[in-house]
Amino acid sequence: MRRLAVLFTAMVALACSGAAQARVVVQIDKSAQRMIVSVDGAELYAWPVSTGRGGYGTPSGRFHPQMMARSWFSTKYYGSPMPYSIFFHRGYAIHGTNQISRLGGPASHGCVRLHPGNAATLFALVQRAGVGNTDIIISGW
Repeated sequence: MRRLAVLFTAMVALACSGAAQARVVVQIDKSAQRMIVSVDGAELYAWPVSTGRGGYGTPSGRFHPQMMARSWFSTKYYGSPMPYSIFFHRGYAIHGTNQISRLGGPASHGCVRLHPGNAATLFALVQRAGVGNTDIIISGW
């Protein structure tokens, strides 16, 4: 019985370590105000987002998550809630928003906003895969 428990524990650990190696790619198209999330090359999600409005650009390029926070409040913009924040470049983050009606058009101060449920899903995927196995690619105007 003890050997069976040890074998089961080893199998679970191996399965979990394999899951942690999943590759997550988050593609954000500022022109389309859309995010595509792929895991190991398979497109899983397509969500509307809001990126930076006039005068508040969202940076373009290829990034990796630098810090993650399930609950965060902006220190720069009036303590605004930023649930499920994935910071990727100099204070810019992907995070949930309570301004759901504004998704699909530029509305932020430069962060990438998405529906809080979608932000929670993305946060969990990135947390599972690990920041080193996650690419954030931002393109468009």
